[in-house]
Amino acid sequence: MLSNAVYKLKIERSDRACRFKLSWGNGQQLFATLEYPESLTRLYQEWQRIYLSFYKSALRGRVQGSGSGVIPKVDWHNKLVEAEAAFLQAFNKWLRSAELFEIRQEITMSNSANTTTILMTCDQLELERLPWEAWEILTQLPQKSSFKIIRNPPNIREANFSEVRQKQRRKSRILVIVGDDTGLHFKTELAALKSLSRLTEIKFVTWQTEQEEYIIRQNVCQAIADPQGWDLLCFLGHSNEAEITGGKIAIAPNVHLTISEISPYLTQAKQRGLQFALFNSCCGLNIAASLINLGLSQVIIMREPIHNQVAEGFLLQFILSLTQFKNVYESMFSACEYLQQEKLKYPSAYLIPSIFGHPNAELFQLQPNSISQKLKQLLPTRNEAIALSLLTIASLYIPLQDYLLDQRIFIQAIYRKNTHQIPAQKTPPPTLLVQIDEESIQKDKTLSTPRPMPRDYLAKLVDKLSELDAKIIGIDYLLHRPSQIETRDQKLAQSLINAVQKPQPTWFVLVTNEGINGKILKPLPEIASPNWSLQGEMNLISGFMQLATPEINNPYTLPFSYLLALAYQLNYEDKNHIIQPKSPSQQEFLIQIHESLKLGNKSWFSPRSYLQPFTEFSYIFGQMWLHPVIDYSIPPQQVYDRIPAWQLLNNQISTYQKTHLQKQVVIIAPGGYKEAGVAVSGLDFFPKPAAICYWRIDNDCLNQRREFTGAEIHAYMVHHHLNNSMIIPIPDLWTIVIAGLLGKVTLLTLNNRHRQQKNSQKSPNQNTFNPEQKEGLILIICALASYGIISLQTYVTAGILLPWLLPSLTFVFYCLPIFVRKNSHD
Repeated sequence: MLSNAVYKLKIERSDRACRFKLSWGNGQQLFATLEYPESLTRLYQEWQRIYLSFYKSALRGRVQGSGSGVIPKVDWHNKLVEAEAAFLQAFNKWLRSAELFEIRQEITMSNSANTTTILMTCDQLELERLPWEAWEILTQLPQKSSFKIIRNPPNIREANFSEVRQKQRRKSRILVIVGDDTGLHFKTELAALKSLSRLTEIKFVTWQTEQEEYIIRQNVCQAIADPQGWDLLCFLGHSNEAEITGGKIAIAPNVHLTISEISPYLTQAKQRGLQFALFNSCCGLNIAASLINLGLSQVIIMREPIHNQVAEGFLLQFILSLTQFKNVYESMFSACEYLQQEKLKYPSAYLIPSIFGHPNAELFQLQPNSISQKLKQLLPTRNEAIALSLLTIASLYIPLQDYLLDQRIFIQAIYRKNTHQIPAQKTPPPTLLVQIDEESIQKDKTLSTPRPMPRDYLAKLVDKLSELDAKIIGIDYLLHRPSQIETRDQKLAQSLINAVQKPQPTWFVLVTNEGINGKILKPLPEIASPNWSLQGEMNLISGFMQLATPEINNPYTLPFSYLLALAYQLNYEDKNHIIQPKSPSQQEFLIQIHESLKLGNKSWFSPRSYLQPFTEFSYIFGQMWLHPVIDYSIPPQQVYDRIPAWQLLNNQISTYQKTHLQKQVVIIAPGGYKEAGVAVSGLDFFPKPAAICYWRIDNDCLNQRREFTGAEIHAYMVHHHLNNSMIIPIPDLWTIVIAGLLGKVTLLTLNNRHRQQKNSQKSPNQNTFNPEQKEGLILIICALASYGIISLQTYVTAGILLPWLLPSLTFVFYCLPIFVRKNSHD
């Protein structure tokens, strides 16, 4: 889990003793005292002397006596490299002292954190001059960029607070003060700063040769105190330390302003939103301390004199990172890395920049304002991309999809029942199942070998149903092979013909199946002719509807359930229908129906009953995108009645059943006996849906005996075709993408609010679970609950199934950083 570790390190020197105090969390602290080596001061002074001799020209400060009397042929580059190495070696050797072991250990133990920040305070300028950013403890952490040393001055009187800062500007505003350029040139830096104009409002204040000194000073002060306020202040030119006046800057040749002079104007600027200042000039330690003392968030300065070309390179890299919306520490780190890579050209330059910050302030960064920039913010981070990839793979894994779909419809059944939104029941339900079950087999001696089902037994059921005036009979048994006993086929064929030739002919819908070689297995023509019967595909896809194609390209591939529903519509709901099956007939019966419907410009079912191009396209990837699902959230008693075959043959059916079967589709089908199926390894029962277990209060589901016959699935599909109640599932993958975008927007919004609230606090919140995190938790819970309710109701009202689990996990993952901004070290 990502987290931040924040430490406060205070270093105080008294004579030769140095006292280190490390504090963090809720009052934890460590102390250490060790001797300050005087050799370190000598090595620093030697390094500084050689550093100034190497960069003796075009320095952005007034260096007195640097390089006087230097012999031109001295290899100052080599001397500087050696001096730097000796100085840093002694510096880190001192920090490796045994007295600091516990402090070092505590800091390095934080390497499980995403970022480690040390807020460092030194009580003397001599300590401030040391390159603490080069502390070798940095190399013991996984990523150098995750380790931050932010300096705090000893005295901070003003809080880091601005009401204006809470109001997001449309664009950040930058004030650039261009000072004395004697011996310098700013052309490259000014061009780089002007490139920020596409992201910010930027203003340049420069001096003019004809202006009087007080006018130059007045212009700078008035610009700083502009009523519209600034977010960022940048100074280019010469500067120097001045402890009494807080540092000074040269705003024109021989014209200086001290920080104490412009403090009132800086205070106004801070109140109007000024957060960050960059002094790309020399010797800015006093300047940084003064500005943080005034309440600014961060100030970047150079601790030593700096060469003009170094200043240019630093600023160019800093601005490049800033335009990538990195914060000012990351931007400074990138610029220092660049200088370190250019050590052959600019030795030791990477050691010079430092960042000072207010302890309670968020690191400043530019905010995107254009649409393209804001869209870039929505791009996933590395961790987000990994999570999205895993969730995407999960969403495409068919077994997981089937399980989640089953559970989703189970929840939908509970919701329908408890909100009283079960559709009004038709009496009778559209389908009656005559099931040849295990008891029927045991009661009839002719069924000792029920595989294949004897045709004469099917003939008896057809005769009985015809006697009871059943109008539509579906037979869910393949009749593609002749029986070993020919008379059985003849009996079934005669029973079918007799029913068709009645004054009110019976409609028969028989099943076909695609064989292993792709050949369609159809009923034998000597048993049933397609000229007076309908024949449709019996194969099932677990949990999904069988769909018809809008045009009849191959009549035998139309779904069995679709043809049963079509027969129901034509017989019971079309009062003007005149087409009836006839024997003999010269044209296929399905073609006759199709032409009749086409002539009358009729379409009995909604477009959802037919295969759509996009759904067909998804089959290429093994997916079922937008393929309607079977709605088991409707109770089975509203979908079908069922009776065992033996009861029908023995006249043990109620008057209710006798009356209503004349208005139903009757399906003769297996009732769950173990030999049923289209192949030796293919059984005719399926795992019982969780919603069916709920409706039947079925303990067998808990015992893993989840038999659910194919005929019951067909009955549900007939019901859906007749009621135009197709449930369209929105693919998990789509909702994962949408949830990721919403999660990212939520995270960015809450981060902005967190940043604003933190800026408004006068002291850090030490609670491990702060108010904005509680607000975020409540928001997430409410969002997930609301989405859950909306998805349940959308299913009922609009027939659209919205996934819940995977998109919810996506949303929660994106929002997790809200709760891990702080850890026990903070």
